[in-house]
This record gives sequence, structure tokens and C-alpha cells, in this order.
Amino acid sequence: KILREGGGGRRRGDFPKDLDPKGDAHRRGSLCDRHCAAINNMHGDLGDMHSGSHQHGIMTPRILPVISTPSCCPHHSEEVQTSDGCMKTTITAENEVEAHKLSNNYKFGFKKWKSHVTARPWEDRSEIVKELYSDLNVIKSSTVTCGNILYLLFFGWWLALLYVLVSVVMFLTILGAPYGGWFLCWKLAGYFLWPFGKVIQKVKASGVWWVGRIGCQGGISCLEDKRLSSILSSFLTGSSSSSPHQRRVSTYVWLLLGYPLLAVVHGLICFIAWFLVFVIPIAKMNARTVTKVLLLPPEHVHIQRLRKTQVPLDGEVILCCYHAVNAYYYKYAVDGINVFAVNLLPLVIITLVLGYVDSHNRLTGSAVKFTLALLSIMPLSYYIGMAIASISAQSNFAVGAVVNATFGSITELTFYITALIKGAREGNKCYEEIVKAALTGTLLGCVLFVPGLCMVIGGIRHQEQRFNSRSAGVSSALLFLSVGGVFAPTLFSKVYGRLVCSEPLVYTVSLLLPIAYIIGLCFTLKTHSHIYDIHVSDCHTPGHHHSAVVHWSRWRALLILLLSTLCMSACADLATEHISPILANSTVSQYFIGVTVLAMVPELPEIVNGIQFALQNNLSLSIEIGSCIAVQVCMLQIPILVLFTIFYPTDFILVFNDLHVYASMFSVVLMNYIFMDGKCDYFQGTVLVMVYFILLAVYFFAPSPAGC
Repeated sequence: KILREGGGGRRRGDFPKDLDPKGDAHRRGSLCDRHCAAINNMHGDLGDMHSGSHQHGIMTPRILPVISTPSCCPHHSEEVQTSDGCMKTTITAENEVEAHKLSNNYKFGFKKWKSHVTARPWEDRSEIVKELYSDLNVIKSSTVTCGNILYLLFFGWWLALLYVLVSVVMFLTILGAPYGGWFLCWKLAGYFLWPFGKVIQKVKASGVWWVGRIGCQGGISCLEDKRLSSILSSFLTGSSSSSPHQRRVSTYVWLLLGYPLLAVVHGLICFIAWFLVFVIPIAKMNARTVTKVLLLPPEHVHIQRLRKTQVPLDGEVILCCYHAVNAYYYKYAVDGINVFAVNLLPLVIITLVLGYVDSHNRLTGSAVKFTLALLSIMPLSYYIGMAIASISAQSNFAVGAVVNATFGSITELTFYITALIKGAREGNKCYEEIVKAALTGTLLGCVLFVPGLCMVIGGIRHQEQRFNSRSAGVSSALLFLSVGGVFAPTLFSKVYGRLVCSEPLVYTVSLLLPIAYIIGLCFTLKTHSHIYDIHVSDCHTPGHHHSAVVHWSRWRALLILLLSTLCMSACADLATEHISPILANSTVSQYFIGVTVLAMVPELPEIVNGIQFALQNNLSLSIEIGSCIAVQVCMLQIPILVLFTIFYPTDFILVFNDLHVYASMFSVVLMNYIFMDGKCDYFQGTVLVMVYFILLAVYFFAPSPAGC
């Protein structure tokens, strides 16, 4: 990397003033960092020097500008292991907020998040992404594709037929003939039959044949046209700046007979296409038709086929589409929210309304309500993760750590607590066993399935992946401690036969584990933060830093976080309310239901994040996702459940089934053995995934808990 300051040059041996560690007593690198920097300086590489900075009282990562253009800006992290074993991690950042978010991803105790919390500069986006956000698809390419043919079969033919029928109706009214003739409905019928490769333009009308004819036959004075949208507004409000005789009668006939039906049909197609995500171009085309095309005077609408060498210069282009399907729309976001999370938000509303209004199961049964409640947890988990990442990226490490520790496990805790409360009220011990199975399933999934799946998917693209073994060792040590502490009461009861361990031991363990978690936070975030060796490099030219346009401000993120948590509690209450019939009528072990469905569904957003990190050859974050969740399960979630019994007697006893103990301990040992050398491939990931499925098979054939 070549450093540059302002417009002047700098000799390779000169040290930048703002990066000089001697210039500020607060800027000190770690021993490993200084040693690696010395080695790099021997080779003339100044770009890997690392230092921290204190700005406005917030510890921020040092941004090292590198010479690169926005088009070649890498959007992934690179981890390089030097000859002496020091792991150097270089990440790119577009602004200070993104630098906070990216650096927090590598720190223990922070929720790993892939999506941007700030709006990316438009000029830095690829042409593929720019096309997603464009209302006018003007890329000239072949129009005969499978997606376009599917549009013709499912939408095109009957939509064109509808326009023909509306045209006939407008002709029968005589007054609405201008809209039903060749000037609008007939032209749009041909357009929507096969809209690809055609453009709709707004042109100025001159010498229109039907103006004088309608004026003579109907006695209507046809004066200067106005934009139909303003006419529609004045028609609805009852106020207009023009006199009544200046309004065209055919306009009102169109607004009463033609436009409402077409608007409803186009709106329905828009909703269906948007929900299917990959056909969002169809949704945009129909939305623009309702809001733009159908509100224009018919003589202003001009349709022509666009040739590959032709540039439409006749007028303003209103609508143009070449492809009905775009596979890249899984990247589409609305105000920073992924389109899938946006589409699943109505599911949350339907779940809450159906669950609390139809309390007697008159409309749907318990199985449907349980499934809807469980599916609603996925988008809510996404919103909670986005809110946590937004708050952490705009705050110092202390506030971020508190928010992550407080709300990082809120998804699982809401379900576990509501299940324990329901079990205590009904005197049913099955709920307690289901909660223990879900806790164990989360632990197994985060230790085996999540990193294993990420290794397999990442290993297909990258032959060998490396990660920071030292930072992973911190999480592994905490995981060993947490698993040992959680299962200590169980081992105590096994040593002394059937004697159940006394409450003091359980409470002692539940108090010590959160203290160990806090010590781990202090170790990784404060005293030994240098073990991550994070270098944040700006991907723009020196002196040109884009300002951060945050999707969610701190207060907005906090409001969304609280609302999502409230909805999460309601969905968890509905899930536990309607789980009893499923458990009673299930043909498989109830342990299996808890280990799989109840444990892994809330973690689906985390699994998606881990896969995305692995595809970008950033396996460190994929591994840390599973390790941090597993540590939070043992050091925060389980102690909270135990301490909750002090305030509400749920009879939750920290004694697990033998199968839970052996499966968890074996999984942790296997994970640490594979992560020992700091590198992996798809074969090692396959081993972890296979072990996970073997354990699932064991749970599948295991008998249900006694009394359930």
C-alpha cells in the first residue's frame, strides 16, 4: 500500500506525522503489532502500521488511506499471517461509522453483522446493484429470456386482454373514447403483452385528430390539456385553480370507469411481484404505470420499440424494461433493511392479529399459529440485529458492549422465559425439558453446524481459509469455562448418585459465569484489544472521505429495538401457547423438536451472516458468530433463567439429561481440535456438519422426557 498526504509526496523512509506513535502518549501499539511493523518496515511497507486513536472521547480505528479508485474498492476483509505468526487483519471502511461496525465485528461480545448500517455512496456501487435501484431499466440486451416468457404466460396475455376490454367500455361511453382508442388503451394493451425492449415516453401533442371531432360531436370545448395528476387531485379535493369549463369530460369518465379497475389490477400484480422478490422489475413497472402513465393525457403517451443503437430523444422516458427477472434482487434493501425482512414484516402483524383475536381457534388451529409465530421470529431477529449494530456503530465500545450483552440474547430469552412461566402455571415439566433441549440445540448448532456449514460453503470457493487462531482461542477458552460451569451441577448430581445439587451451588455458578463474561469483555475490548490487530483502510482516494449517512439514528434504532423486542415477546407467548398440541401429537421425540426447530429458527439471520462472511473469505467472523452465541448461551442466558426463578418460581433446575451433557462436551472438544492450527478447508467443515447430523439422529430416536 502507498500512503499519500494531501497533494505532496513523501519519501518511503519518512514516517507520517499523524501516525507517529511518539507524537501521542495515548497511541501505543501492542508488542506483536510493533514487532510485525518492524518486519514490514524492513521490507519498505508502511501501509500495515497500526495505531489506535481517541476522537471525541470515542476510541475509533485508525483509517489508513490507500490509493484506489471507487470502482476497484474491495468490500471484504483480508487476513495475512506474517512470518513470525502475527495475524494482520485489514478491513475496508467507507466512513467512520462503518469503520466502527466492521471493527466491532471482530471483537468478542459484539453481535456480528454483515449488512451496512450506512448508505453506501452511489458512485461506489457496481452496475448490477445500480440496476436494482433504477426505476427505468434501460440496459439494452436480448429480450427473449426465460423470465420474460414466464411474464407473458402468467401476466402479459390477460393484462393485455383487460386493456382491450377497458378500451371497449370507454368507446361505448363515447365521451371516454380518447382514452379507449389508439392513444392509450390499445397502445398499452400491446405494450403490456410484451413490454420488453419498448419505451413509454411523454411527448407534446400536436395536431391530434380526435380533439376537433369530439368537440364537434359532443359539443365539448377542448382546451389546453393539463397534467392528469393535478386534475385528479382537484377532482378529489373539490378545489381547482381553473374554471369548470377548462376540465375535459373524458378525463372524469376515465377516472370513474377505466382508471380504478386498472389501478387495482396493477396494484395486485405489484404486490405479488414484490413479494416474490426476484421479479421486482415487474412490481416497479406496474407501480410506475399507476402513478405515472395512467395519469397522463392520452395524446402525451408515446410507445416505441427501442433499438440497440437508438437513443430515445423524442421526450421524457417514463417506463422502460428489458428483463422481468433479476437474480440479484436478494441484495435489494429498503432503508437499509433487506427486502426479505421487509416482506416478512406483514407476517408478524398477521401472526399477532390472528393469535390474539382468534383465541378460540375458530379460524385456524394451534399448528398454524405456532408455525406463524415461529416464522415471525426470523424478521424480528433481523430487526433486532440491525438495531444493535446501528447503536454499537454510533457509540463507544462500552455502550456497544452493554447493548450487545443486554439485547443480543433477547430473542431466545423471551421464548425460554414464556415457556417456563407457562409450564409453571400448568404444572407441566415438559416445558422445562423443551427449554433445556433448545439451549443444548443452540449450543450444538453454534459449535458444529454454523462453523461447519460456513467452512463447506467458503471452502468450495476458497481452497484453504485462514483465521486468527489467537482470537478464536479466547472464545474457545471462554466456551470451555462456560460449558464446564453450566454442567457442573449436573456432574455434581451424578457423582453423588441421585442427590440433586443444592441451590447454593446453582446460584454460585449462575453468578460466576456472568462475571467471567464481563472479564472476557474487559480482556478483549480494553486490556488486550491488540490481539485482533485490526487495520481499517479507507477505500477512497486520500482526502476524499464520504460522510456517513446512517440508515437508522441512535434514537430510531433504539425505538425499533424496543418495538421488535415487544413483538418478539408477543410471538414467543403465542408460540408457547400453541406448542402443547404439537408436542402431544408429535410422532418424534420432543427432545428433537427442541434441539432443531426451537433452537435453530431464531439463529437463521446469524447463519446467513456467517455464510456471507465465509463467501468473502472472512472465516474468522463466521467462526466468531457461532462461538459468541454459544458463550452467551452458557454465560448469560442460562444464568438469567436460573436467577429468574428467584423472582418467579418456575422450578427450573440446572440439571441436564446425560445426552445433553455428552453431546455438548464432545462438540466443544471437537471444535477446538479443528480450530487448533488456524486454518481449515471444506473437508473439516464436512466433519463438523456430519457430527451435527449424527447427534440429531440420536435425538430423533431418543425417547421423550418422562411424563410428557
